[in-house]
Amino acid sequence: MSAHLLTEYLDDCRQRHKTGALTPETSLYQPLEVLLTAVGNGLKPRVRCFMNLKNQGAGMPDGGLFTPDQFDKEAVEAPPGQKPARGVIECKKPKDDVSHTVETRQVSDYWAGYHLVLATNYRDFTLLGMGDDGYRTFNSTAAFSSPRRR
Repeated sequence: MSAHLLTEYLDDCRQRHKTGALTPETSLYQPLEVLLTAVGNGLKPRVRCFMNLKNQGAGMPDGGLFTPDQFDKEAVEAPPGQKPARGVIECKKPKDDVSHTVETRQVSDYWAGYHLVLATNYRDFTLLGMGDDGYRTFNSTAAFSSPRRR
């Protein structure tokens, strides 16, 4: 990821926060979607972020990470009826601790339904995935490029 992308993301988040008029959790969806899609464009296969997913049996994740075979190039919303191939996103307020978020029932439900969960407070990111040894936290973007294990 280029420093430019991260700088733009942080600037956008900061500007939104300064207004004092936004909700702490959902108001930052748009900058996060832009950042994750930009990062995902550099992966093989590419990964595109869509926020505001519908409930597909495991709750309503804040976002999902889809591969090109799942959506039309011009899509502006998540493909109907498809689970995101690269997992889901759970966002919390910037003041919340991500290490606590990953221990919640909500993330557990997402884990059970999608097997790959990116938890974030917009400044810290924890990716929960399945490795050869089972459930674990990933410390790199490699999990986005590798297919989910079931």
